[in-house]
Amino acid sequence: MSDKYPTLFTPIKLRHRELRNRIVFGAHTINMGQDGLPKERHFGYYRERARGGAGMIVVEPSPAHRTGVLTNANFRHEDDSVIPAFRRITDECHDEGATIVHQLYHVGAHGDQDNSWEPYWSPSGTASMHDPWGSHAMTENEINELVESFIQAARRDHESGFDGVDLFSGYNCLIDQFWSPITNRRDDKWGGSLENRLRFSVEICEGIRKVAGDDFIIGMTISGAEPYPGGLSMDDKLEIVSWLDARGLVDYYSIGNGSYLNRFAEIVPSFHFGMKLTETEAEQFKNTVSHALITAEARVKTPENAEEVLSAGHADMVSIVRGQIADPHLANKAKEGRAEDIRPCISCNQLCLGRRLRDYWGSCLVNPSVGREHEWDGDTTPPTIAPKEILVVGAGPAGMEVARMAAARGHKVRLVERLDEIGGQFRLAAGQPERGEIGGLISWYQTQLEKLQVRIDLRTELSAEDIRNSGADEVVLCTGSNPSRTGFQRSMPHRDTLPGVDQDNVCTVHDVLDGSFTPGTNVLLLDDINGWLPASLTALHLALQRHVVTVVTAADVAAGQMEASHTASTTRERFWKYGVEVLTSTALMKWEGNTATLLHLYADDEEKRDFDTLVLATTNTPEDKITHELAADHMVVHTIGDAVSARTASMAFFEARKLGMSL
Repeated sequence: MSDKYPTLFTPIKLRHRELRNRIVFGAHTINMGQDGLPKERHFGYYRERARGGAGMIVVEPSPAHRTGVLTNANFRHEDDSVIPAFRRITDECHDEGATIVHQLYHVGAHGDQDNSWEPYWSPSGTASMHDPWGSHAMTENEINELVESFIQAARRDHESGFDGVDLFSGYNCLIDQFWSPITNRRDDKWGGSLENRLRFSVEICEGIRKVAGDDFIIGMTISGAEPYPGGLSMDDKLEIVSWLDARGLVDYYSIGNGSYLNRFAEIVPSFHFGMKLTETEAEQFKNTVSHALITAEARVKTPENAEEVLSAGHADMVSIVRGQIADPHLANKAKEGRAEDIRPCISCNQLCLGRRLRDYWGSCLVNPSVGREHEWDGDTTPPTIAPKEILVVGAGPAGMEVARMAAARGHKVRLVERLDEIGGQFRLAAGQPERGEIGGLISWYQTQLEKLQVRIDLRTELSAEDIRNSGADEVVLCTGSNPSRTGFQRSMPHRDTLPGVDQDNVCTVHDVLDGSFTPGTNVLLLDDINGWLPASLTALHLALQRHVVTVVTAADVAAGQMEASHTASTTRERFWKYGVEVLTSTALMKWEGNTATLLHLYADDEEKRDFDTLVLATTNTPEDKITHELAADHMVVHTIGDAVSARTASMAFFEARKLGMSL
């Protein structure tokens, strides 16, 4: 066992269970249900994290009641048919040594009528912060109905083999809507005094204890102070937890970050936020309780982070969710002294949260096995029975991953890259503000490729003839894509080229980020992508270097492609902070000298403005020349990633993993 993490791997008693370590795979909606049941995708997902060494797993929440349905893939509510399906997950995770609990939730006023087809039940009928609609102020009979629905949901969990439940009590959702004066304005026994405002949660906890027994764990996910006058202060939250703890009603609290009250992006905090976001709050709660254990979560993403929090005495456990999505074997690797082998999460939120918010099942940009564990036998690398010599051309995301996979399977791999470093265009992001975690991922690949004895030839460019004569048994082309320099805009698909785009004061975002072009002081950035590369990278990169930046986009809002990952609003906040101007619903008609002719797409009005430099952020074009040359010779090669078509890094990693497993 590694001596780097003495506290992290010390067992801890939680009610009747002894957790083998302090690492929790905390609650999150991975949205993998089918017909309201956990099936093969869920089974593989949780089994792999149990195999990977997590001390406790909190399975994705079920709505406790029909009015609490939030996603198309939510588990069935108020229905005992879930019991045998859950039993398969709990049995397997127990066999792998993990404690396993299940979250129960209801977001109260902040519902989703498109999935539930029900009104939003809440304490006082306050407005939803999820959409523009209102909620229904519950009658006392309806409150009693909801209390009973939570109790019966816990009874089903107990019969399913779960060791306990985690009650969703944070972020200003239903349980803490009863706690908060902002959302609980009742004047009956459910509102007013502290005891009355806590009655809803108390009756749920007491009812669960009666139906599930004394050994059953009751946890709560909570959050800190509410960010508005009259809301719950931190002292108020501590008083609530102290009141519940004095009565022994809750066995652990997991301390979350953010709120539906205008801090939604902080609930699953991206790279825009720092590390260990709830450590201070966790310490305060830990100093308040005598019965319950405290779990710190939110950007406690590495074993090092976790050990720092635990050894300081600021929490009893840590919840590492995205870190164990990215590498389900994080716990075992850390315990074995192999922390350098842990595949790092880059906190991009693109597939874990981004797919869920589009109502797909969640996955991971850096780990395509997520959601496919049942197909690929987890996050394992099956050995080959016929070792080959494999040539991989291009060391961007696709090239790094296919080379790693092929070598891990036992093939002899040569990776060729024309630049002087691996990483491809992914490396352009790594050096930009707040994106250093991408650099950590590239460093991980460097370490893994060296351990696997992959031959890496940098500053080497191969021709089709070189590839023909390489002697490789298999050739994988990962030549990527190149920035387009035509100025094509989707708002004007009839025009292939922007007039004036060939002037010397025109460059691409890639030219800016790799340092090959230095723009003038006053920059116009043409954004036809509306996402990461122009917004979060280039515009802010230039603004921080004291350029005056104006972004022109045909979209109605800046950074729109980043909404699902909860990074759009924080990017726009940074635009405001650093003075980036955004012209939405606008096209660039032509570029003459230093003059841009801009067209407002709704008003059909033109405006001329002067800038020093035009920077293009448009869709790349594949670098597929060698692919076509070799195809003409009928040579069988594999082409993946942007060399097929310009897309996302997630597609490059996925295609590389899929191919690597079949070589």
